[in-house]
Amino acid sequence: MLRAKGIQKNYGDLQVLKGVDVHIKEGEVVSIVGASGAGKSTLLHILGTLDEADKGEVWINGIQVNNLKGDKLADFRNQQIGFIFQFHNLLPEFTAEENIMIPGLIGRKDPASLKTKAKELAELLGIGGRLDHKPSELSGGEQQRVAVARALINSPKVIFADEPSGNLDSKSAESLHKLFFDLRKKFGQSFVIVTHNQELAQMADRKLVMQDGKILT
Repeated sequence: MLRAKGIQKNYGDLQVLKGVDVHIKEGEVVSIVGASGAGKSTLLHILGTLDEADKGEVWINGIQVNNLKGDKLADFRNQQIGFIFQFHNLLPEFTAEENIMIPGLIGRKDPASLKTKAKELAELLGIGGRLDHKPSELSGGEQQRVAVARALINSPKVIFADEPSGNLDSKSAESLHKLFFDLRKKFGQSFVIVTHNQELAQMADRKLVMQDGKILT
């Protein structure tokens, strides 16, 4: 479902990624771990088309995404990829419902259908009663669940998560980790998760360990 080959990335004289290969199967949950500076987030951003590799190829769902540019890349990213970040990146002036719907509205989908799906996802994620609230009125765990619903609204093939529980208390983190596997079971999506949380890393189907810009295992 996702295949990356020979990924290299430099920032000035610093070589951050040194020829990384990654293969992710459909419906697989894969964690990426390693010390700070190992290249985890850089790799995740390249796999998710948020950054470009200096060398190498990235294929998602049979499409070589590093050949896509401009609107074609933006449309592909919006339709095929979901993102969950440590800091939820919710828009403060919008309600939870509006935040969830944004990727669908960008994709020019029917607002009424999006509203229905946003409600369904919110109910599934346990925040059905919070849709009218703005981010400042939600707990950290609730904000992260809004971010998860936003990532799911376009039914993407793969979800990329960068330290998704890093800003949560232990109870909320545990709940979020369980949620990822419930979602995989229900929707069959692939999850690629960069994390320092060893419990989450061990729960994954596979754990990739990064060190000095390479994958060890």
